[in-house]
Amino acid sequence: MHPWPAPAVPALPGRGSQLVLHDSATGTRTAVGGGERSRLYVCGITPYDATHLGHAATYVAFDLVQRVWRDAGSTVSYVQNVTDVDDPLLERAAATGVDWRDLAARETALFCEDMAALGVLPPDRYVAVTEVVPQIAEAVARMLEGGSAYRLDEDVYFAVDSDPAYGGVAHLDDATARALSAERGGDPDRPGKRGPLDPLLWRGERPGEPAWDSPVGRGRPGWHVECTVIALSCLGGGFEVQGGGRDLVFPHHEMSASHSHALGEEFAQVYAHAGLVAYEGEKISKSRGNLVLVSRLRAQGVDPAAVRLAILAHHYRSEWEWTDEVLAEAVARLGRWQAALGRNEGPDPEPVLAGVRAAMADDLDAPAALALVDDWAARAVAGEGEQVPGAPGLVARTVDALLGVRL
Repeated sequence: MHPWPAPAVPALPGRGSQLVLHDSATGTRTAVGGGERSRLYVCGITPYDATHLGHAATYVAFDLVQRVWRDAGSTVSYVQNVTDVDDPLLERAAATGVDWRDLAARETALFCEDMAALGVLPPDRYVAVTEVVPQIAEAVARMLEGGSAYRLDEDVYFAVDSDPAYGGVAHLDDATARALSAERGGDPDRPGKRGPLDPLLWRGERPGEPAWDSPVGRGRPGWHVECTVIALSCLGGGFEVQGGGRDLVFPHHEMSASHSHALGEEFAQVYAHAGLVAYEGEKISKSRGNLVLVSRLRAQGVDPAAVRLAILAHHYRSEWEWTDEVLAEAVARLGRWQAALGRNEGPDPEPVLAGVRAAMADDLDAPAALALVDDWAARAVAGEGEQVPGAPGLVARTVDALLGVRL
């Protein structure tokens, strides 16, 4: 698949610092990437509805990872998948009378438009599940041969007890894991499974559902294994960062890692997760229907730069709520920055560059970076201190390159 067009990223003088991220698996801050090549995998959308603010916050967060690595002189290899065949997509297609392939193509195209509008750097490899079904089936066959997978009727399941490292990502007790599995696409109560938390690797063909011929029977991939196969085939084992929303820690990232171990590979070095965004008191989600859509905001004339600033005003790991006030504050901030950056001179920009670099390398502390630019903009408009010709240009390039806000 082709991703959205890449925005130009201005070059900045000097070089940024190594990124330190909070690792969900260890609970510690870890220096990661920034070498000659840095690898990032972020789980993509299931394209049965439009991009909402929860999606946007996640992809903006990991866009910042790319930007910090690039500023440190690293070549970034970024991979993202599209789950273009899955139960929610098929159910929505059936309910609306739309062919599931057409629905997936339409919503994926809208997602790409939204990402381009928000200034998100695209992945180098943008991979639809339907493009790699043979590779996924081959991986499932290897797990069957190795004894880490088993058949149940026409389906194939992964045995979590086959992986000694299972549990090392989410660290959940059994009761919590079972509840989350049931809530997030698992089937812990299905009779015949060796273990209640064993995830589906391959779903045997059902009437009226898409299916592919494969070495493990006619059917389609399970959810977690798709990301394992795409990540390993595109990035190799032991890649630097696995990213996604916090609701993917379990079961998705836990199972993806175990599948990788069963295939003889380490998975990610660091697991980083964005906090969830709420609206009207509840987490934004397609299932709840309390959606704030990026495309709708754009259609209403909201500047995408203001949407991005609203997201950046909250630390990527925090839980926060979208409100009219959040958007109004972002619009006002955008106006203040534009007024300051439209001048010919301003306060010394070098401390802004150094401060924003330090804040972003420190677990993507965008709110601290925004505060530095706020202070500079206020002093620029007030004419405080020595006014340096051309200073607004460097601040504008800093904001563009490191925060992804083009003014």
